[in-house]
Amino acid sequence: MRSMTYAGIGSRNTPEPVLGLMQRCATRLEALGYTLRSGGANGADSSFEAGCTRKEIYLPWPGFNGRQSEFQAVCDKALTLAATIHPRWDRLGRAARNLMGRNCYQVLGRGLSSPVDFVLCWTPDGVEDEQSRTQATGGTGQAIALASRHGIPVFNLARGDALVRLRGFLEISPQ
Repeated sequence: MRSMTYAGIGSRNTPEPVLGLMQRCATRLEALGYTLRSGGANGADSSFEAGCTRKEIYLPWPGFNGRQSEFQAVCDKALTLAATIHPRWDRLGRAARNLMGRNCYQVLGRGLSSPVDFVLCWTPDGVEDEQSRTQATGGTGQAIALASRHGIPVFNLARGDALVRLRGFLEISPQ
C-alpha cells in the first residue's frame, strides 16, 4: 500500500536546469495524488515546494530560512535516529544536528513511522544508497541513508536514467 508521499530534497547548489525540472516533477506528482515532504532549504527543497500545494515542510527550528510551518521542531527521537546514521555526529553543533534530525521527518513523516514511497533528489555525486554516500553527497546523504535502511527507492536526478526509472516505479508499484 502506498503512502502517496515522497521526499523532494537535494543540494542547495542544485543546477538551475534541474531546479526547473524539480518544480515540474512536483506539479506532476501532485496531479498523480502525491504529497511532497521537504525541508524548506534554498535550492532543491524550494524548487520542489514551488511546484505544488500539497506539502509537508519540516523545519529544523521556527523561522528557518525565514519560514514558518506546522512542522518546525525536532524531537529527541529524531535526533537519536539521526545520530545512528550520521558518520560524524559528535562533530556536529546543535544547528547541524537539528538539520539532520529534520531530514528524518522528510523520509519517515511526523511520527517517524510513515515512510515515503520514494525519494526524488539531486546531489553532485548522484548517490542513491547509503553505501555509495560520500562527503560530496552533503546533508542530503542523511535522508538517502535513512531511505536505504528502510528499503525506500531513491531517484537521483544527477543520474541520466532517474526519471525513466521513476516512471517505471510509478507505473508498476501496487496501489
